[in-house]
Amino acid sequence: MNTKQSFGEYLRKLREEHSLPIRKVASKLDIDPSTLGKIERGERSANKEMIPILATLFKIEEKTLGLILFSDKVAYQIIGEENTNEILKVAEEKIEYLKNLNLKQGKINFEN
Repeated sequence: MNTKQSFGEYLRKLREEHSLPIRKVASKLDIDPSTLGKIERGERSANKEMIPILATLFKIEEKTLGLILFSDKVAYQIIGEENTNEILKVAEEKIEYLKNLNLKQGKINFEN
């Protein structure tokens, strides 16, 4: 897996390696071939609902596809900022904080 590739580039590579025409993959995803073409060219974003379908189709782990898809979303969101490494570090800390906060809140008994 080349994590530097965009999700669309990776998807196109998988499709070509499996010798699948764009219309067949688009049909599995229940989208137009032109929409899939836009995803492959980076003109449109894929969605997480596509991951299980693509994982099954290409016999690849959902985790791999998810990593590439969501890292694209983060990268494109902050690409124009000067302090991207700092943003990512703070975001990672914030994610851990929010996960822990949600776990604690999940243990609260609201019935009393």
